[in-house]
Amino acid sequence: MNFLNNKYARVLTLLLLLQGAVFYATAMRKEDVPHVQPLSLFPAQMGEWNLRQDIPIEKEIQEILKADDTLNRVYENQSRTAAAFLFVGFFKTQRYGQAPHSPKNCLPGSGWEPIETDNIQITVPGRPAPIVANHYLVARGDEKSVVLYWYQSHNRVIAGEFAAKFWLIADSIRYHRSDSALVKIVIPVRAGDTATATRTAVEFAQTIYPALSTQLPM
Repeated sequence: MNFLNNKYARVLTLLLLLQGAVFYATAMRKEDVPHVQPLSLFPAQMGEWNLRQDIPIEKEIQEILKADDTLNRVYENQSRTAAAFLFVGFFKTQRYGQAPHSPKNCLPGSGWEPIETDNIQITVPGRPAPIVANHYLVARGDEKSVVLYWYQSHNRVIAGEFAAKFWLIADSIRYHRSDSALVKIVIPVRAGDTATATRTAVEFAQTIYPALSTQLPM
């Protein structure tokens, strides 16, 4: 009964039921699956950031993610004073149960606990209005990191999980598409300076956004 009395739970249940109804109604129609270049072709050098390491994703994790393509890299600035972890998971379709896993659920599972959470506006090249991303400060023992993440599809950037579900349903109806990508940036906090880590995360997001917009389907 507590679940039924929760407004957000009721909204999520309604969205999931609507999503199921839409997918059932469109199941007999061919989905428009976009052609996408492999994420391995994502630039190794952007602005002052250079690729330091490609990190393979373990097979067990790949099976859980069910993404069609993934990017998991560490970039480093030219002065070697900051590192940025970039993860991109791309899903060509969500019709058969594949869907981005929300970092707000995955981070605690890997030992990282949120300390502060909010949204942050980021001015990026090529867009008249700032994008909105989730902004987390997380901790694991004595380690702290700043995390930014958002969902990106059809030149649209979405922070909230509910909004992502809504646009998934809308795009399935209008365009017969359900492709989406999860973009996550992690910046380790050095010497307890969370403000600098947040600025670094924002600057890295601004640097990579044009390449993301080119890489991911419009």
